[in-house]
Amino acid sequence: MRVDAFDFDLPREQIATRPVSPRHSARLLDVAPDGLHDRTMLDLPGLLEPGDVMVFNDTRVIPARLSGLRPAIHPGGQPAGVDITLHQCLGSDTWAAFAKGARKLSPGQTVVLSADRDFTARVEDRQEGGEIVLRFDRSGADLMAALERHGHIPLPPYMGRKDDARDRQDYQTVYASRDGAVAAPTAGLHFTPELLGAIDGRGIRRVHVTLHVGAGTFLPVKAEDTRDHRMHAETGDISAEAARAITQAREQGGRVVCVGTTSLRLLESAAAPDGSLSAWSGSTSIFITPGYQFRIADLLVTNFHLPRSTLFMLVCAMAGLDTMHAAYAHAIKTGYRFYSYGDGSLLRCKDSC
Repeated sequence: MRVDAFDFDLPREQIATRPVSPRHSARLLDVAPDGLHDRTMLDLPGLLEPGDVMVFNDTRVIPARLSGLRPAIHPGGQPAGVDITLHQCLGSDTWAAFAKGARKLSPGQTVVLSADRDFTARVEDRQEGGEIVLRFDRSGADLMAALERHGHIPLPPYMGRKDDARDRQDYQTVYASRDGAVAAPTAGLHFTPELLGAIDGRGIRRVHVTLHVGAGTFLPVKAEDTRDHRMHAETGDISAEAARAITQAREQGGRVVCVGTTSLRLLESAAAPDGSLSAWSGSTSIFITPGYQFRIADLLVTNFHLPRSTLFMLVCAMAGLDTMHAAYAHAIKTGYRFYSYGDGSLLRCKDSC
């Protein structure tokens, strides 16, 4: 499909730069078969049925944005600044990253990442499009500790501001437990202990899966046709326990409710052609556009996405292109807040999968 089929105009003032408080007071646009309904996130449990299963992504955002110094190009010259955003873990000490000024980085160079020059990384590879591979001077928990000290929360570029102390908590789900994401699974930001308790009280089961969201989720689609767009890979896993819980719920007539596009993409990557699900671990670059036949997801809780983005294409595949354009037009007209810190929506698979 042509990418411009997924375009729309959004007023700048509707891009949320802070979440509402409490989080569960965010608005929820219920995109239902009988029309659009304006609700709040606290209404969500009543829109689901006992026996449904909700699938949450428990990845934890790490401070993946780093400012460093690269070596001088010429003898006697001064080191130059370089901005780095990690986007995929390749090993305990190795990450793929996007770098501003990557063309001036060469394999073998060392980038200094702390004021005391005690935290460094070696450039292992440089690719087209500003991508590099970094091998850090430490690994595992020591690397995570260094990122906590020297890194910044990688807020999406459209927020138009630098991160601050509040974002360390705001840009994290309350159930985040597994380090590795460089962008939040933002639909999950609405869930508070109170809302999770109401879900439990409704008789809806909750399970956790993990997909470490990469910074590639923010990259614009530059191709004119969706067939020419390349997705960046993200890694994740589904435990045998989670797979059994989802399978059991479906066998008993329950629906699979994905909290966020990341949970949905992970389940659709792992599902067999017949819709069966087993434990799974690996990398996925699945790209879901209209015409895709969903194997396992029945409903989706998600925020409002960027025009011409892969995520808006995904929700159009879920609920229908015309339906989503109408839903977004309504959301813009009635003042919904967009993107990571914005409001939510509830979508149903148009094919009743």
